[in-house]
Amino acid sequence: PPTYENLEDFSPALDSQLAENKAFSNWFNHNTAEHKIAGYRAVILSLKAPGSPPGDVTEKQLDAIAELADQYSFGLIRSLHSQNLAFADVQKSGLFNLWQALEKLNLATPNIGTLTDIICCPGLDFCSLANATSIPIAKEISERFDDLDYLYDLGEINIKLSGCMNGCAHQSVGHIGILGVDKKGAEWYQITLGGSSEENATLGARLGPAVSKANITDAIEKILDTYLELRLEEEAFLQTVRRTGVQPFKEKVYAN
Repeated sequence: PPTYENLEDFSPALDSQLAENKAFSNWFNHNTAEHKIAGYRAVILSLKAPGSPPGDVTEKQLDAIAELADQYSFGLIRSLHSQNLAFADVQKSGLFNLWQALEKLNLATPNIGTLTDIICCPGLDFCSLANATSIPIAKEISERFDDLDYLYDLGEINIKLSGCMNGCAHQSVGHIGILGVDKKGAEWYQITLGGSSEENATLGARLGPAVSKANITDAIEKILDTYLELRLEEEAFLQTVRRTGVQPFKEKVYAN
């Protein structure tokens, strides 16, 4: 295990930085997590910048990430199933400087756990097994819903997007699952709602007939609008779907 320093958990300098810089505060709240060792935080490097393929990282970024890992996290980098990277052991005193470095690398989008933290398979662009594209759909969704205040108001929602029945993105356990299918040479997408791989695991319920490629992002927007209309105070998306079932969402998406 790493050789941790004996540090105070309370950091007046960090508190001041959080109070004075909203962008840093957003990143801290969404892209870092509590650590069992006092004075440390775990940091998630978002590979979900708007307009970028989920999980993509360039050679230049990787070189810089390696240097930052040496500087801030005992030289260790973890690859996450969520298609992000993590520095597991960062001292709180280094968080602000690390955030600034990640900002320059476009690796500090404060969207971990939000709608645009999409898990996406390579799809038809790169996979010979796929029936439909995935990456362009993920990019379209992330570009449509790029307002951070809106994302934070929605709360925790995960989208899992697969381009074929192999389901490499595990769309069946996504809060919103999207599965690409082929219909006579055209790309269509089945939507499921209410899936989860957490403690109370469930498979998502199919919303209805597949939606065309041209209409899939509009369908997601209708689902989100319905959630905002139906949710109770402090009720997360998954809780709302489990309480109401998929019928009210289905009515909105397939309304003429």
